Amino acid sequence: MLNPEIAEALNNQVQLEAQSSHAYLAMAVWAETSGYDGTATFFYRHAEEERVHMLKLIRFINERGSNAVVPALVAPSPAFTGLKQAFESVLEHETRVTQSINEVVDLCLKVKDYPTYNFMQWYVAEQLEEEGLARRILDRLALAGDASGALYHFDRDITTMEAEAEGPTA
Repeated sequence: MLNPEIAEALNNQVQLEAQSSHAYLAMAVWAETSGYDGTATFFYRHAEEERVHMLKLIRFINERGSNAVVPALVAPSPAFTGLKQAFESVLEHETRVTQSINEVVDLCLKVKDYPTYNFMQWYVAEQLEEEGLARRILDRLALAGDASGALYHFDRDITTMEAEAEGPTA
C-alpha cells in the first residue's frame, strides 16, 4: 500500500498530466483551425502522449494498493496570438510539470518509498526531453520571426524536429 502522502502526490500528478493532455488538445484545435497542420499534428500527438503518462500513473497507483482518482478538468485557453505564444505556453507548462515531478521524487526520498522513486525516474527523464524540445522549438521560431515563408517551413518541419530530438533508431 502506498504511503498516503505519496498516493496524494501521485494523484495530483495524474491531474496535471490529464490537464496537460487537455491543454495540448486545445492547442491542436487552435493550430488546425489556424492553418498550421504540422503544428496541429505535433499537438495532437503530445495530447495523446500526456494521456498515456496519466494512464501509466493511474495503473501504478492502483497496482500499489491505492486508488487512483480520475480528475475533473478545467477548460484550457482555446486561442493563441500565434505560434510563439503557443510554444511559450508549452514551455511554461512543461516547466510546471517538471517541478511537480521533482516534488514527488523528493517526497519519495523523504518517506523512503524507493519503488515509487524508481518509477518516477522515467518521468524525470521524459521531462528533460520535453523541456529541451520546447526550447529548441522556441529557438527555431525566434529565427523565423514573423516571416510567413519561414513560419510555413517551421510548420512543415516541426514533426521532423521531434524525430531529431529522439535520436536515431536501431
